[in-house]
Amino acid sequence: MQLVDPDKYKSIGKGFSLTLKEDGARGLAKGWAPTFIGYSMQGLCKFGFYEMFKIFYSDMLGEENTYLWRTSLYLAASASAEFFADIALAPMEACKVRIQTCPGYANNLRQCAPKMFAEEGVWAFYKGVVPLWMRQIPYTMMKFACFERTVELLYKHVVPKPRADCTKSEQLIVTFTAGYIAGVFCAIVSHPADSVVSVLNKESGSTAVQVLKKLGPKGVWKGLVARIIMIGTLTALQWFIYDSVKVYFRLPRPPPPEMPESLKKKLGLTE
Repeated sequence: MQLVDPDKYKSIGKGFSLTLKEDGARGLAKGWAPTFIGYSMQGLCKFGFYEMFKIFYSDMLGEENTYLWRTSLYLAASASAEFFADIALAPMEACKVRIQTCPGYANNLRQCAPKMFAEEGVWAFYKGVVPLWMRQIPYTMMKFACFERTVELLYKHVVPKPRADCTKSEQLIVTFTAGYIAGVFCAIVSHPADSVVSVLNKESGSTAVQVLKKLGPKGVWKGLVARIIMIGTLTALQWFIYDSVKVYFRLPRPPPPEMPESLKKKLGLTE
């Protein structure tokens, strides 16, 4: 809302107060259905494909190179997963933005989706997919790589005992903390592209380049504080829930990577 009507919504506080005054508490929940459906579908693809691509690329690299190039592995696997996840997300993201930023256009998903299709066809739901890739792929690369490396660093330098000696609750606290740290960096990296997507889905006929020129260097950073709060909390909860489900169903939860014995011997780190 700050991006598409900056004169009216000059700050996050002003945005909240105006929305509550004009639409009540329901105004803050506008677009909840496409958000719920879209990000559920995206999450399924993002986390599922990430695990698959991580194994796929690891098998290609071999044990030693997987350890040496683990950050690159996280980046490649997450980027590959997000490419497909955004194709699943794009239609619901377009509906969400239209509901939130075009007063009177539609009150809910049932009204919005058929109306958009009737006016613009299938393209209405995918015209924002390229900016979405621009936003989400760097976001997800940061989300997974930063999380994986932060977990590794927390156990190495902050947690006073090995992961194997930590209780499940203590491990989940580390997961939540690493998730929040990753979320802050995610929000910063992806915010300019998020600004473009928001305006693009509101204005029919505009291109990403035109929107970028219109917003300018300062305009693309409007709403960053709100996004850091939202994405930081969201990312932390995503990782916490994901790890909790693994714990509950007793699914494999590999510990932070350790240098293979064969590599230690090559480097002369073992006798």
